[in-house]
Amino acid sequence: MRQLTVVIPTYNEAENLPSLIDNLVATSMSNLKLIIVDDGSPDGTGQLAEELAVQLPGRLSVVHRPGKMGLGSAYIRGFGVALSEGAEAVGQMDADFSHSPSYLPGLLAELEHWDAVFGSRYVEGGRVDERWSFWRVFLSKFGNTYARVILRLQVRDSTGGFRIWRAEALRGMPLQRIRSEGYVFQVEMAYVAQRMGFKISEQPIYFEDRHIGQSKMSLGIQLEAAIRVWLLPYVYRGLQPARA
Repeated sequence: MRQLTVVIPTYNEAENLPSLIDNLVATSMSNLKLIIVDDGSPDGTGQLAEELAVQLPGRLSVVHRPGKMGLGSAYIRGFGVALSEGAEAVGQMDADFSHSPSYLPGLLAELEHWDAVFGSRYVEGGRVDERWSFWRVFLSKFGNTYARVILRLQVRDSTGGFRIWRAEALRGMPLQRIRSEGYVFQVEMAYVAQRMGFKISEQPIYFEDRHIGQSKMSLGIQLEAAIRVWLLPYVYRGLQPARA
């Protein structure tokens, strides 16, 4: 099985991080490494991550950024570190327990047959937290439908952030051109991967609401998504498939 490095961006996740790391280690994946990309969290998440890294030498590393610079660039930075360190597969997940670490072994096994595997709320067997309000479910499904129709995406959960990529696929993508910062970053990555001809599998997951803390969603993030989705076909108009 491929060596997997999971990138986890953080901003004010000190209350969640220790338990999350414990749960990731408990998956018993001996080939698992973790990269925390912290955006100068005021609650001390970055320092806590460094303390946890001391307890997991060679398995956990921390990237510190000076302030809140955005989800997309945090992932791009983490992807670069993972690839430079020889990762064979690179994962991405939230730090708030919305993405259960228990799914990782299955997603990684599925990667043997695909270029990328997405944990999906909106394929058969997938679901979201029962505590979600009708309005939140509507917005999530509308956002996915909006992106899928405009961009002709084949994936049903293009805004989800629980994914594993083959290292070869990430190296083949123009990561330096990715500019989205909010959750539309996930849409942009899915769109570029599809344009390049990479094979993507969606596997059902249960998406649980965050355990502790507040959502990072804002009106600005929603506006960025609404506008940028329309721009992506123009931005990548000359992008050629990586394979026939």
